[in-house]
Amino acid sequence: MPRQSPDNPRRGASVIENTVAILRCFAPDRQELGVTEIAPRVGLHKSSVSRILASLEQEGIVEQAPSKRYRLGLGIIAIAGPLLADLDVRRAAYPILQSLTRATSETSALMVWDGAEAVTVEQVPSPEPVKHTSSLGSRYRTEGSASVKVFRDAGDGPDRASGPAYALNDAETSPHEVGIAAPVHDHRGEVVAAVLIAAPKFRTDATRIAELADQCVQAAERVSLRLGGSKR
Repeated sequence: MPRQSPDNPRRGASVIENTVAILRCFAPDRQELGVTEIAPRVGLHKSSVSRILASLEQEGIVEQAPSKRYRLGLGIIAIAGPLLADLDVRRAAYPILQSLTRATSETSALMVWDGAEAVTVEQVPSPEPVKHTSSLGSRYRTEGSASVKVFRDAGDGPDRASGPAYALNDAETSPHEVGIAAPVHDHRGEVVAAVLIAAPKFRTDATRIAELADQCVQAAERVSLRLGGSKR
């Protein structure tokens, strides 16, 4: 639904639609927001936004930071918890992501496709002081993103014989980051997830990229095997 200006509020939108629109205002780079910041983003009057936030705060979905601005609360994890716990691929991947990060010293993550965007559902941060990470639930749709490339290449069905072993984002979306992603297949051979390695550009030359790509592919194959898939 397109954003509407404060002069043209979201007429006809339900309370649920307005509530979801408010929650979607929060992002990794916008973790705390005030009523006056949210209102123009969603096209609602400040009093309406304040009322919805007050209800969300009662349920623990949002909370007030010391700055008196709002941020997402722990209650939202309780809502998402059953979904995350039911993701077999997430359970299968986590120990392999841990091993991958230990072996590479870079951040590893598990991405799934929601039909339009790649979503981060698990992550093991790099132990290095300079690293690239994202919050769980972060979404990516930029064509240059390595994980997006994996899912786009998968198309409407698997083609494991001709499909690429991995996808590379060599500073395409950010001059400071390299992303390498490899597809995870289930027992039907369908791409159900992607293993991602995210690393700073300054320590990923061509040789290092080749090494990381090989480790990423091997990790994705191990996750596939745990889901009943087979090696390429």
